[in-house]
Amino acid sequence: MKLLELWLADRSHLDTKSVHQVIAFSGSGKLAEANDTSREFCEYLSHVPSSFLERYADECLTLKFDNSGLVLQDVVNEIGRRLGFSVVNGRYRGVPGQPGFDGLWSAESGKKLVVEVKTSDAYRINLDGIAEYRKRLAVDHAVELERSSILLVVGREDTGGLEAQIRGSRHAWEMRLISIDALVRLMKVKEDLGDPATIQKISDLLVPREFTRLDPIVDLVFDTAADAKEEDDLEEVEAAAVPMPIDHASARKSKKFTPVSFHDECVARIEAYLRTPLIKKAKTLFATGDDRVRLVCAVSRRHGEGERETYWFAFHPDQRAYVEQAKNGYVAFGCGSATLVFLIRAPEFLPLLESLNMTRTPDREYWHVHIDHAGSEFLLTRKGGIEPVTVSRYLI
Repeated sequence: MKLLELWLADRSHLDTKSVHQVIAFSGSGKLAEANDTSREFCEYLSHVPSSFLERYADECLTLKFDNSGLVLQDVVNEIGRRLGFSVVNGRYRGVPGQPGFDGLWSAESGKKLVVEVKTSDAYRINLDGIAEYRKRLAVDHAVELERSSILLVVGREDTGGLEAQIRGSRHAWEMRLISIDALVRLMKVKEDLGDPATIQKISDLLVPREFTRLDPIVDLVFDTAADAKEEDDLEEVEAAAVPMPIDHASARKSKKFTPVSFHDECVARIEAYLRTPLIKKAKTLFATGDDRVRLVCAVSRRHGEGERETYWFAFHPDQRAYVEQAKNGYVAFGCGSATLVFLIRAPEFLPLLESLNMTRTPDREYWHVHIDHAGSEFLLTRKGGIEPVTVSRYLI
C-alpha cells in the first residue's frame, strides 16, 4: 500500500510516527532523486495538516537520521505551497550542468524565489554558488533576474554569522534569510487570515526590499490584526439586528461577545463525510492536496433561544471565487458547534447569493447568510419577502 493510501485508509498508522519512520513506509524506504520514495513522500506531505509539517521540520533539525537534509528540503517546499506559492521542487543533489536549487517558488505577482535550504549555518556558505543557480535559471528562461531573488531557509534562529556574510557580500540586495521556525510561523498566521490582500503581503515579506521606511511592515501588522478581528465584529453587528424578545435583548447587551472558532472541528466531520482529507489554506478556506476539492467553511454562534434560533454568516466575494473555480466546490456552515453542520455543493449554493441581502462599503463587501431554526426545519432566509429555502437536507 502506498504511503498516501495508508494515510487515507487510517491516519492512526502514521499520525504518531516520526518523519524518518514515515519515510520507511514510502517506496523502498530511502530517498533518492525522483524515486518512488520521493514521489510518495511529497504526495503525502501535500495532504497532511500543517502541524505535521512543523513537527517534521523540527525532527529533521533535532534527530539524527539518514538524509534528514533531503527530507527537510521536501518539507520546506510544501510549506512554500501552503504559503500560496507555486513550487517546483529542486534536485536533492547537484549535478554538473544543471542549476542546483532546492526549490523554485513562484508568487501570483510573477515574482520568483530561488530557495536554498540549510540545516545549519555552522559553516560558511558559498553565496556565489547559490547566486549562480539563479543566473543559470535566467539563462534557461525559468526566471527573470529583475523579478527574482534568493531565499535562504536555515534551520536555526541564531543566524548572525550568515547574516553578516550576506550583508558583506555583493549579493546583499538579491538574498534574504529566514529561519525555518519563522517560516512555519508565517504559514500558521496565513491559515488564521481571511483577506487575500493581507495573505499576499505575508508572501511579499520573503522578497528582498529596502526597509528604511517601515510603513509596509506596520501596515502588515495592522492588517493582520484587523483581519483576525473582522469576522467577529461583523457577527456582533449582525446579531444586534436580529429581533428577539426584550429579555433576551437586554441580556445580549450586557453580554460581551467572544470569538467563535470551531472551523477545524467542522472540517473534521466534513472530511469523514467526504472520505477525503482537507488541508487549511486560510481561516475559512480548505482543499484537498491536489486541489480537486475546495471548501469554504463558515461558523456562527447561536443567536436567540427557544422558538427562534438564528445563525448568521458573512460570505465574501473571494470565498465565492474560491469555490466557483473548483472542480468540486463546497460551502459549509457550522451552526453553534460542530454537531450542526450544513454542507452544500457550490453549484447549488452560489445561485442563491443573488437573493440574499448584501453589504457594500469602501472597506468590505459581503452577503448576509441567515439560517433560521423554525420547528423541525432549518431555513435560509432571503431578502424582500422571497420565500426561504430549506437547507435541512444538507445537514451531515
